[in-house]
Amino acid sequence: MSYQVPVQVVTSRLQLDKVSIDDWPELHKYYSDVELTRYTTGRPLNEGESWRIVAALIGHWEIHNYGPYTVKLKDSGTVVGVIGLWYPGDWPEPEIMWSLLPGFTGKGYGREAALAVRDMAAEYLPELHLISLIFEQNHPSRMLAEAVGARFEKRMLFRDKEAMIYRHISSRDSRKGDAGENTN
Repeated sequence: MSYQVPVQVVTSRLQLDKVSIDDWPELHKYYSDVELTRYTTGRPLNEGESWRIVAALIGHWEIHNYGPYTVKLKDSGTVVGVIGLWYPGDWPEPEIMWSLLPGFTGKGYGREAALAVRDMAAEYLPELHLISLIFEQNHPSRMLAEAVGARFEKRMLFRDKEAMIYRHISSRDSRKGDAGENTN
């Protein structure tokens, strides 16, 4: 299938590739972690459940012609997490989503990848107005949203919980960080 956006985005330290089922064993480390899934799936997942989540990430590309990327360290291929565009059926607007594996937070990988995704979206999908939907208690995610220049816009009830909408400013309006290089 031909996509509207690049299936690979490269930054100074990272390679973001369209999610593949081959990524599932590494991504299961995220989806099986109690603390990391607190604000995403709400609980750790078993292998079958995390496989289905990865299949949904892959399916997102088929539905929207864009989606999340598996983020890998460019020099070693080590999987860092999943960051990319996300717009499931019950979401209020398309968002930049992020999930980092244990041991990879606090190193700037999330910021670098999120900025590259924001800049890629501004170039290839300028009609999208991107948000990040974050549950109020998820302080690390809120800090990342602010670190990439997203601004708090409003609170809303989402899936029976208080959520916060952070609005991403297009890279055309704000050129910050490592913009990355897009390759197909």
